[in-house]
Amino acid sequence: MAASVWKQCVTTAVKVKCLSPSVSARRWLLSAAYTDAKIWEAREKDPQNLAVLASVMDRTYDRKFPVSSLTVSRFVDNVSSREEVDQAEYYLYKFRHSPNCWYLRDWTVHSWIRQCIKYGAREKALHTLKNKVQYGIFPDDFTFNLLIDSYIKEGDFKSACSVVEEVMLQEAFDLPSTQILSLYTLGSYLATRPQLPVLEERALGASLLICGLRQDNTVGLSAQLLGNALLGKVEMLKGIHAVFKGMPLFWGRGYLGRALAVMERVAAASGDVKLSRDTLEYMNDLLQELSSTSDTDTSGDESAGEEDKKEDTIEEDAQAEQAKLPQYASTFKELSSQLESQGKVESASFHTLVTALAQQNLAAAEKPDLEQYESRVQAWEAERRQLMQREKEMREKAEEEKRERLAARAAAQQA
Repeated sequence: MAASVWKQCVTTAVKVKCLSPSVSARRWLLSAAYTDAKIWEAREKDPQNLAVLASVMDRTYDRKFPVSSLTVSRFVDNVSSREEVDQAEYYLYKFRHSPNCWYLRDWTVHSWIRQCIKYGAREKALHTLKNKVQYGIFPDDFTFNLLIDSYIKEGDFKSACSVVEEVMLQEAFDLPSTQILSLYTLGSYLATRPQLPVLEERALGASLLICGLRQDNTVGLSAQLLGNALLGKVEMLKGIHAVFKGMPLFWGRGYLGRALAVMERVAAASGDVKLSRDTLEYMNDLLQELSSTSDTDTSGDESAGEEDKKEDTIEEDAQAEQAKLPQYASTFKELSSQLESQGKVESASFHTLVTALAQQNLAAAEKPDLEQYESRVQAWEAERRQLMQREKEMREKAEEEKRERLAARAAAQQA
């Protein structure tokens, strides 16, 4: 479906690369200063023997006592090999299923992602992200950026999109840098012309829509149009409940109508915002496909038999929207003609637009991120020192109480 759209994306991307050989392929990624671990590794060291820590945690869990968040943090911080990453994953899981599960520290999550990247275990980071309820891994924006960037540098846009999906589910598109990286990832993945099942299109559509809402420009509006169109397709084929279930999305029907509303907004706007031609072509192809699918379903009603009954709920759910398809198609043609006459159709592909956005704006977005990150690390360190001091005081108190009990027992024996 809409193969010509993604073919155009790929062709345009190739042309840009061929015409600009002097531009480094990684120039628009996060800078070395952003990904440098110097600030992180400048923290006060707390070297530990992982075998001893593991033994202590195992004995503590066997005795049905809670392990402290500081102990888990020490284990993750002292990982020094790929094999130890696997051990850390196990103890993160154990901690999440313990009485102390709510106290996993933000710096431990950040350290876990850094260790996975450092020791070539990004798939472990992604696994714990996708299963965040089981591991308690909820990264901040900066940490998300590091993981997305590591996948982009390897050209693994599918995995990068999986990370962006987690950003979307956590609604963590607060930083401009995260928005830019996410839109670039989504555009680059679409340019590979992936064959996606409907529910994966749902995740892609939701990511495009929610991230696009943060960018009030041609890229953001094109992303909103494409996101609403993808979600509208899912709504037509699977019903509205399949759209918003488990997603931070509006619970109302009519995503194709919202896509057309984006076109109306651009047509009425007084600025120089536009919509990319390939996203409009995608919307056109999608409407044609849904119309033909609807016609086929109608003509086959009499012979569908028992199998049709399984889809009754979905069909009833989407019936009102399916009836609007001719109206949607007509409105789309009118709005497309209006946008063309106003010069508000951008000839560059969506992939080219997100690439240009990354090249032009990502560097400026990095500076406040780094300043905020440095402050955050300092706050984390202050909290960690406070926990270590509290741990020391509690240990000293426990030893003092033990000495008092032994002295009292000895005195009782002498008496």
